[in-house]
Amino acid sequence: MTTQPATGPPATTASPPPAALRVLSVPDLEEQARQIRVSIIEMLTAAKSGHSAGPLGMAEILTVLYFAVMRHDPANPEWDKRDTFFLSNGHTAPVLYAALAHSGYFPLEELTTLRQLGSRLQGHPERTALPGLENTSGPLGSGLRRRRGTPTRHRSSIDRWTDSPMSAWATASSTRATSGRRRCSRASTSLAG
Repeated sequence: MTTQPATGPPATTASPPPAALRVLSVPDLEEQARQIRVSIIEMLTAAKSGHSAGPLGMAEILTVLYFAVMRHDPANPEWDKRDTFFLSNGHTAPVLYAALAHSGYFPLEELTTLRQLGSRLQGHPERTALPGLENTSGPLGSGLRRRRGTPTRHRSSIDRWTDSPMSAWATASSTRATSGRRRCSRASTSLAG
């Protein structure tokens, strides 16, 4: 008697990306945030310039977003079902670069090229320079406006695995535009416990 292999549901044309399904435990998130902070310090030390307080202070927020909340796929950065993150305060770019590298968008070794001539990692991110960047940042608060413009794309993109709309996140550093950071902080707080 031969055994037939078990058959499951019909295969879909695309499977959920690995990052979309990955959820780390709180201790793992804390360790990931620590590793991102170490990378930030190494980047700024190698560059001999740059802001440190903002990126270090945002490490937990970006860790929670990239490793527990956002649906994204480093192997397919333009995935049409991805959640998006807009960095409004571009001078905090080292934390975004570190989160992207630790997520697998580009090699960790590239982080030490921050602010070097010809590097893809400049003081403010440029949308087309790296995979995973959603915006070129400059004026404080611009990320919030960009985030506000994404619902049109998101309304037409319902996630086939959860039937939920895609999410867009943003940070800001000016006191007039902190709603994006509050939203990220709430997500971070609720996941932490």
